[in-house]
Amino acid sequence: MEQQLRRRAAWGWRLGAGLAVGALVLATFVTSSTASPAPRAVGKTQAFNVKRGGTAYWAMAPATTPDWIFPFEAIQYFSVANIDQFQYLMYRPLYWFGSPTSASPNVDFSLSLAKAPVWSNGNKTVTIHLKGWRFADGQKVDAQSLVFWLNMMKAEAGNWAGTVPGPATFPGNIKSYSAPGGAGGNTVVINLDQAFSTYWYLYNELSQLIPMAEAWDVTSLTGAPGSGGCGAVSHGEMTGAATLKACTAVWTFDTDNNGTAKSPQMSGDLATYTTNKLWDEGVDGPWKLSGFVASTGQSTFVPNPSYSGPQKPILAKFVEVPYTSDSSAFNALAAGGATAPQVGYLFPQNTPQKPAGLGPTTAGPNAPQLNANYTLNEWSSWSINYFPENYDSTLGAGGHAGMVFRQLYFRQALQDMVNQPGIILTYLKGYGIPTYGPAPVYPKNSFAHGVELKPGGPYPFDPGKGISTLKSHGWHVVTNGTSRCVKPGTGAHECGAGIPKGTPLTFQEVYLSGANYLTQEVDYEVSEWAKAGIQVSLKAEPFDSVLKTALPCVPKSTPACHSWDMANWGGGWSYDPDFMPTGGEIFATGAGSNSGDYNSATNNRLIVETHKSSSLSAFYQYENYLAEQLPVIWQPVVNAGATGEAEISHNIGGVLPINALQNLTPEYWYFK
Repeated sequence: MEQQLRRRAAWGWRLGAGLAVGALVLATFVTSSTASPAPRAVGKTQAFNVKRGGTAYWAMAPATTPDWIFPFEAIQYFSVANIDQFQYLMYRPLYWFGSPTSASPNVDFSLSLAKAPVWSNGNKTVTIHLKGWRFADGQKVDAQSLVFWLNMMKAEAGNWAGTVPGPATFPGNIKSYSAPGGAGGNTVVINLDQAFSTYWYLYNELSQLIPMAEAWDVTSLTGAPGSGGCGAVSHGEMTGAATLKACTAVWTFDTDNNGTAKSPQMSGDLATYTTNKLWDEGVDGPWKLSGFVASTGQSTFVPNPSYSGPQKPILAKFVEVPYTSDSSAFNALAAGGATAPQVGYLFPQNTPQKPAGLGPTTAGPNAPQLNANYTLNEWSSWSINYFPENYDSTLGAGGHAGMVFRQLYFRQALQDMVNQPGIILTYLKGYGIPTYGPAPVYPKNSFAHGVELKPGGPYPFDPGKGISTLKSHGWHVVTNGTSRCVKPGTGAHECGAGIPKGTPLTFQEVYLSGANYLTQEVDYEVSEWAKAGIQVSLKAEPFDSVLKTALPCVPKSTPACHSWDMANWGGGWSYDPDFMPTGGEIFATGAGSNSGDYNSATNNRLIVETHKSSSLSAFYQYENYLAEQLPVIWQPVVNAGATGEAEISHNIGGVLPINALQNLTPEYWYFK
């Protein structure tokens, strides 16, 4: 290592009944400087004596739809909509985080494909024992299934959004891996290049692994399962050149060459998701995809009769309903009727102002139009919110935008003019959490510390300070005009390296369309920046388009990765599957989800220390450094996953409590 980095972009459904202070077990992640605590499984599966059947409708986030089915994705597909709310219903990760009976984002071994990992050799070796669950085609989820994913990762690390370069990060920290019991056995042994915190390795590395069906180890629709050779288990070691070459061919087929194939037939071809039998054969989760509308993303799921897990679906059908805007989604709730969503959102513009003093875990009054059928629920997600600037951009600032963004003083000036408390109060109606650094502030936890807990963070809202900062670094500031560099150079009071005289402060921000609150927020930010002569033009795009715009130039430089300035998908990053918020996937140099190509040797070193040490002091050093260095522009986390508060129908049960992640578990839902 969602999103995202599993840029798991945080825009997506997140819901819960409210987290009590101290309820988050993640607060005890790190307790000593010498040893990591044993991973703690939480929650148990539920058994309901209720009437079975019925169709439940769930509202997707506006303008946010799934567009990738294969559980191995590059950054442009690494989103909550694709992973937590689509793939995970069908294809389970090795370890499941977030028990359906707990609000905490902790590992739940009862819902995992493997038992708790066993450590040896001074924490340099981890042994994984799979439980032997089954795929829909009858194949066992065995050692070969896990080796298949590991081999593909080794061959195609550049196309996995969770990749972080370097020997101390995933996948470079894996020295070797083997299957002592052979392909059909249940054991995989991973040898690491050095000792790590076992808690971090489970919560941020093993959490990424997704066993894959042999049915996908092919290079054609008619190929025999396993004929592709990517899941080959030979002499216990799976790192040979021939295997890796085979994996590249399999990856190219399964992904339609990352969705660019001229004659697509796999993950890049949305129209064939329900007609291609391979996607059905690889299901090991509780749900199977029975309907998918390629043009809208509407997804219909039915129970998987072959599911080996402890909680079989109670519903007969589960439907994910798309909406083009927040107004259309709200109108569907207000209209009611047989196809109205059982679970949806209350968007900021429809939300009554939250009374002062309620705090971040208590909901205020519901919208009058929804009171008869829905209950309003407040929730704080395990995420941070930000938008990246592109340090390699040649679009804005007369072709020098990337060089301008590389100046810390300029990023400080931008952040000085972002009024997070004002945005929360005015545009979010009091429902929101400020982001001042890489650790989530809520739910309450032990990671948020130091400058992140200061009112306003390290850069409280102060437009005058931002203007003064620009003036002191060689810019002629023109309020509501265009400021320009008048003192080029690298001195303390000059514009900085690579910024010629006359460079204008003109940029473009691509942002998520269809969300009224975000439109208001970015309009407000642009108006504040204009006071300093920073002119930002806005371009609204659907969610998927914003993600596909925000491409890094590392490891591969393309014209597209240089041609954007700022990208705001509205939700920042959900820490999943990087549950311990060490930030390697999003802020380490060359990380798969480091959209803007932020680069800091100090930051890289501090991140590695958080991977090795079981002391919170190592995390605090990293956290405070990054909060002050501003690798991105921080903005408020919007409750319920960047959409608004959660609305739950009076006639649906099993939804609450929901953990602080955004995984959907409708197998627990039932009609009252």
